[in-house]
Amino acid sequence: MVRFKNRYVTVEIEAPEVPDSRPLYLKSKIFHESVINKIQQLYGDFGVAAVRTGLLTKYCNEITRIAIIRVRHGPHRFVVSSLPFITKIGKLETRLRTLHVGATLKHSFKFIQKHQRAYLDSAWCLLKTDEERKKLEAAVMDFTKTDVSVNLENIV
Repeated sequence: MVRFKNRYVTVEIEAPEVPDSRPLYLKSKIFHESVINKIQQLYGDFGVAAVRTGLLTKYCNEITRIAIIRVRHGPHRFVVSSLPFITKIGKLETRLRTLHVGATLKHSFKFIQKHQRAYLDSAWCLLKTDEERKKLEAAVMDFTKTDVSVNLENIV
């Protein structure tokens, strides 16, 4: 039996319209469809056929605005090169930044953890009490839920 190699692309979603204190109301299905549509536009049927069998949105956090996309090794180049050209996800104006491309989901989560630690260090100076800091850390470092619906306005 042949083993398929995968690549995990970690993406940061920037939405200039939505302030950082509010979560994005972004579902992984809409994100997935936007990626497929952009690949269709840039690479046509060949690109979509190469990518579609292994493309999956594994993780999409609305608060931290980070998503992980799983794609097969080889066609992952189509996905990585088309991500900067995505300007709209659903009705939301966005910009996507590729943060990391890794071979395993475990290493992608390790990278996200380091990235989020750096974010927490910069955000902690704005918070006044330990309770607010613990709530922010719990919201940011939660990797278990794919669609998180915690309101950061109450925390920050």
